[in-house]
Amino acid sequence: MKWIDAHIHPDLYSLDDRKQLLEQLGVNVEAIIAVSLHQDSCRTNLELAHAYSGMYLPAFGYHPEQPIPDMEVEQQLFAWIREHHTEAIAIGEVGLPYYTRTEFEAKGISYNLNPYISLLERFILLSIELNKPIILHAVYEDADIVCGLLEKHCVTTAHFHWFKGPEHTVKRMARNGYYISISPDVCYEEEIRELVRIYPIEQLMVETDGPWPFEAHFKGKTTLPSMVRDVVHEIAVLKGLDPLKAASIINENTRRFYRIE
Repeated sequence: MKWIDAHIHPDLYSLDDRKQLLEQLGVNVEAIIAVSLHQDSCRTNLELAHAYSGMYLPAFGYHPEQPIPDMEVEQQLFAWIREHHTEAIAIGEVGLPYYTRTEFEAKGISYNLNPYISLLERFILLSIELNKPIILHAVYEDADIVCGLLEKHCVTTAHFHWFKGPEHTVKRMARNGYYISISPDVCYEEEIRELVRIYPIEQLMVETDGPWPFEAHFKGKTTLPSMVRDVVHEIAVLKGLDPLKAASIINENTRRFYRIE
């Protein structure tokens, strides 16, 4: 069976590792959702999408764990996304800077989240304008802020990647029909394993978030899309399902959410 990696950053790989990644496309990997960090990242993903049509599916956005772009840079990015929107599978990766914010606050430095909330809302409106799913980087208490924005604009085609958060947020997201994607740390992180146990399998996808490295039996290995096979197997165990049945459901979830034909 072929797999779909619902969240990966191919442009962050070394050229040798990227070559290894791309060689998996069409072999044991049906497709990847390649998310973007900024405009240069968007351009790289678009070029690779042209080279691997139908298998390399790009999303365009601005990763929140970096400084807010100035107005000119933001306007250029939004104009570029509008120009190339027919070639995008989604808007992403966008969201809120939980990890940067908490690092600042741990050092006693105040962090103004409002500009990030405003930028995210503009991306949500862009996803509505272009009729695209939105891929979100939002964990713990930040996820509740994002849920509020999505609810405000009646957006339901939302994908929270590598999500972590409290039970009340998990229930809110599931109730709203949002999808989440599970990464290889489900094989060894109890927090993620518990999330899988309670989240509806009909709203689950799998991802690597490569080139992010993982522990346990993945330690020291290049993070490649084929690793989602292990993620699907672990989900099957946690859900009490046959692995092939779980794989079929998760693949169909991803195809349905991203409108992959």
